[in-house]
Amino acid sequence: MGAALSKRGKNVKVSKKVLFIYNPHAGRAMIKQTLADILDVFAQAHYEVTVFPTQKPKDATKKTAEDAPEYDLLVCSGGDGTLDEVVTGMMKRKHKIPIGYIPAGSTNDFAKSLGIQANMLQAAKTVVKGEAFQTDIGCFQNDPFVYIAAFGLFTDVSYETDQQMKNILGHMAYILEGAKRVGSYPSYRFRIRANNMLIEDEFLYGMITNSVSVGGFQNITGSNVLLDDGVFEVTLIKKPANVIELNEIMVALVSGRIDTHMIYCFKTGRIEFESDTPVAWTLDGEYGGDHTKVTVVNNRQAVTIMVPQKKKES
Repeated sequence: MGAALSKRGKNVKVSKKVLFIYNPHAGRAMIKQTLADILDVFAQAHYEVTVFPTQKPKDATKKTAEDAPEYDLLVCSGGDGTLDEVVTGMMKRKHKIPIGYIPAGSTNDFAKSLGIQANMLQAAKTVVKGEAFQTDIGCFQNDPFVYIAAFGLFTDVSYETDQQMKNILGHMAYILEGAKRVGSYPSYRFRIRANNMLIEDEFLYGMITNSVSVGGFQNITGSNVLLDDGVFEVTLIKKPANVIELNEIMVALVSGRIDTHMIYCFKTGRIEFESDTPVAWTLDGEYGGDHTKVTVVNNRQAVTIMVPQKKKES
């Protein structure tokens, strides 16, 4: 942490300042059971801690944007939505500081992608003992998102599903809620431009991701996923014309072998969507608005997040 020489000639430990933002209602409100221990981890690492519990949506964004430069490190605890708010606030700053993430939500997709432990105390130790990782951040119509922008089937489930249901069932809540509407799923006709190609088709679902996990499911975003390479993984599922095509889609998703003509999969750093009617989007599980034209851009290595140290090869 460094040391300074006092007037008496003695070395004095220099404390760094950390802003700890947490959502007291995330997950099963487990933070309440471990808050004191988490703060002790920071104190033992010689951090001077300022604690800020969020009270309403966008609190974390506002606090980060206004106060982040006063600290050496910003730590947030909650679900992916809380992390999204902090990153959104950080992206508003010219001077950015490292972010620590202690996952406490229902699915914590991005934490899994980063290798951050589900155990909150272990995650806190990663914050102070881990290594810095510069991750890509998406920009959806100038609105930052951490790991997913999506439309179509199930995308409204995360922000319509009751919080208590999320707390009890975790990511299964999304599946149960979404299963209610499979028989009457809508589809969306898009003109999509990416990588000098034009796609015109009707889609059941689409996602632009920077994650190896979505909705608690691993390996459905494609292969060779890197979080700092400047490109997204794009998955677009066509509208099935019959039960056979629907089954083909389900088999491909469950097996992780996306080799069907019913699904487009590719990587890109920029993608544009255009539709004749407004389409609802979700960003990191939160409502992202209804749009007829959308541009999504990858900001390569835009934010620094603390992750577990890589094991040295013997």
